Amino acid sequence: MRAVSFAVATVLLLGACSAGDKNDKSAENNKAGTIALFLPESKTTRYEAFDRPLFEAKVKALCADCKVLYFNADQDAAKQQQQVEAALTQGANALVLDAVDAGAVASLVNQAKRAKVPVIAYDRLISGITYDYYVSFNNVRVGEMQGQALLDALGKNGGADKGQIVMINGSPTDPSSADYKTGAHNVLDGKVKIGREFDTPDWSPDKAQQEMEQAITALGRDTITGVLSANDGMAGGAIAAIKRAGYAKLPPITGQDAELAAVQRILTGEQYMTIYLDIRSEAEKAAELAVAVVHKETPAAPTQVDNKTGQIPSFLLDPIAVTADKVKDTIVKDGFYKAADICTAPVQAACEREGIK
Repeated sequence: MRAVSFAVATVLLLGACSAGDKNDKSAENNKAGTIALFLPESKTTRYEAFDRPLFEAKVKALCADCKVLYFNADQDAAKQQQQVEAALTQGANALVLDAVDAGAVASLVNQAKRAKVPVIAYDRLISGITYDYYVSFNNVRVGEMQGQALLDALGKNGGADKGQIVMINGSPTDPSSADYKTGAHNVLDGKVKIGREFDTPDWSPDKAQQEMEQAITALGRDTITGVLSANDGMAGGAIAAIKRAGYAKLPPITGQDAELAAVQRILTGEQYMTIYLDIRSEAEKAAELAVAVVHKETPAAPTQVDNKTGQIPSFLLDPIAVTADKVKDTIVKDGFYKAADICTAPVQAACEREGIK
């Protein structure tokens, strides 16, 4: 009996240890942590409508006890610095930073490093210092897709060698803008005449409208055959200027971000295309990495990106070029927008033509 009792006790003890190990592991996976998310501005609708809620939802799904501190800098670099300092003071265990001025935040990253807080550069590559991860899209490829789409549209309209185009690039403080511009020039140089080119502070649609007005005045309305706009907000500004100038037919205009208003313009023919970025994948990957580093894990990255200071472990997602005939099988199929959101009364006929219901 004594031997049997000892055996039973041993089994119970081992079972308890096993259950305890499982409970300890579960507790480890759900242990509390504080993750700070910093987004640069709200003029571009994606940040508040998609990046923030998708990121927060994924963190909650992966780590119920983790807390997210959220900050939007409203395109103010000094404000973002104060926000980072506040997050560190509040005990943030990881920073996910989409920098207003990605070339000027090395000191912020350094503050985090001194506090042993991991940093994930989100959407915009940070230069001047090394850090833990970078999550974004292949930005040079974005520019190449925009350039090729514009060439395709110009070919349909009688040839790229006729007239000249206007390039409206993004903010000079955003390194992604330089990548988009590089990609576009890779495709366009030697194939079209670039009549005017602008780097647009703050990605401002209002400034883009002013730039387009300047280009029309300088070049003449009838000579402009296309517009390379780096994103949808600025495309909207350019379109407003073109309409005000009295164009009988709008030239092809590119964009990026698949903003709802832009998707509607594409369907009705006011804008030629947009670049659809799977923001869900980007935000959720950043959330996964943030939770992992809070839990002292170091996931392997599929590639490295040179930020001119070091090689940054990186996750680069693929962009998708979307014209009117592709809206249904990309943006709608993925649930980025519902058909009901897109197909308002002014767009209904265009939606029916493209089979969007």
